[in-house]
Amino acid sequence: MDKSTVATLLQLAEPLVALSITHLTQATRAKLAADDLSINAYPSDYGGLVFVGAPPYRLPAEADLAAIFEAAAKAGIVWLKFDADGPVVDGLPVYDDDGDAG
Repeated sequence: MDKSTVATLLQLAEPLVALSITHLTQATRAKLAADDLSINAYPSDYGGLVFVGAPPYRLPAEADLAAIFEAAAKAGIVWLKFDADGPVVDGLPVYDDDGDAG
């Protein structure tokens, strides 16, 4: 493969972070699963990808997701990968199945 191809791919790369689906309330998890979030998202069997953008494309109507977008934008993150097995991020709320912050 040509080195310029690799260099171009690296220039086009967008930062992605994987994090626990428990950072979303049960209501937001359900919207993600149903592909019904207020922002661009791509659901999967265990969570999904959410497009933040750089700068953020649009702010989500879901308050829990909006708080994560704020932190992601400050960190330069363009994509969020929510996963049932993803790591819990210190400083972000964690919600139980009833939607209560723990």
